[in-house]
Amino acid sequence: MAEPRLQRCELAVPATSERFFLKARDSAADVIFLDLEDAVGDAHKDTARAAAIRALNDIDWGHKTMALRVNGLDTPWALQDIADVVRACPRLDLVLLPKAGSAFDVRFVDQVLTLIEREQGRHRRCGIEVLIETARGVANVEAIAAASPRLEAMIFGVGDYTVDMRTHDVVFGKPSARYAVLTGADAGGARALHWNDQWHFAMARIANACRANGLRPIDGPYADFADTEGYRACARRAAALGFEGKWAIHPSQIALANEVFSPSDEDLAWARRIQQLLADAQERGDGAVGERGVLIDMAHAKLARSVLERATMIDARQGATRV
Repeated sequence: MAEPRLQRCELAVPATSERFFLKARDSAADVIFLDLEDAVGDAHKDTARAAAIRALNDIDWGHKTMALRVNGLDTPWALQDIADVVRACPRLDLVLLPKAGSAFDVRFVDQVLTLIEREQGRHRRCGIEVLIETARGVANVEAIAAASPRLEAMIFGVGDYTVDMRTHDVVFGKPSARYAVLTGADAGGARALHWNDQWHFAMARIANACRANGLRPIDGPYADFADTEGYRACARRAAALGFEGKWAIHPSQIALANEVFSPSDEDLAWARRIQQLLADAQERGDGAVGERGVLIDMAHAKLARSVLERATMIDARQGATRV
C-alpha cells in the first residue's frame, strides 16, 4: 500500500509563477505540484527549475504534500529536473512523472531517486506519482501500477490523452456531445439523446489498476474553470469510479474537489449507524441485519470503517473533529 496521504485536491502551480506560491501554500489543497512541464516554455526550463528549488527550500509549506512535475523522459530536461531538485530539496514529497508509458519509465525514475538518496545518505524516501495520458500508458497501466514500491498515485491526464486519441475535443475534461446514443422512437415518434462518458474505459482501467496495487487514483484537469457545476459533476463521476481526488488548475476548483472527495455529514451518520447495527447484530449472534429493506453485512462494516477513517484523516489535516 502507498503511504497514506490525503489527495482530494492537487493544485497545479507553474514554477515560473512565483506570485502564486504563497496563495497556494495558504489554500485548502492537500497537494501542490510545482510544474516544470506544460506550464513552462522551452526557453524558461532552467529558470523554472531554479524557482522550484527556491520555493521548496524557502517557503514553509506546512502539512502540504509537495510534488514536482518534471519534464517527460523523452525531453532534454527530465534528468536534470529530477537530479537537481531532489538533491537540493529534502522537503519534496513526490516526483510527478508525465506521460508514463511503461513500467520501465517508473523503474528508471525509481533508480535515479535511489542513487540520489544513497549519495546523500537520505533516509526519507521520495515517492512517485505518474500521469497516464497516452494510449500507450492506458494499454500498460497494470504493469505501470506494479512497477515500483515508490509509486503512490496515478493521475488520468485527459488533455494529452485527448490529443493522443485524436478525438479533437477542445475543452479538456468536458463531455462530448458527439459521444451519445439516440433511442428508438416512442409512441409519439419522439427520440431521446443520451450522452455517455467517452473516457469511462480509461478511467475505470486506471482506477482498477490503482486499487489492485494499493495506489491512489486521481482524476486530472477540467479546463473550463468557470464551469463550477461541470467540474463538480466531473469529480462526482470520478468518485463513483473509485477515484479519491482531482486536480485543480484554478483556486476556485479547490473547494469543489474537497467537497466531493470528503465524506458528507450524511455519509458519516450512515457509517456510524451501520457500525452500531452490526455491533448489535453480532451480540445476537447474527452476521447480518436488515435495515429499511436492505441487507447489511460485513462488507458494509468495511465500507463504514473506510468512510470514518477518511474523515479522521481530514480532521487531522484540518485540526478539527467532526461530530
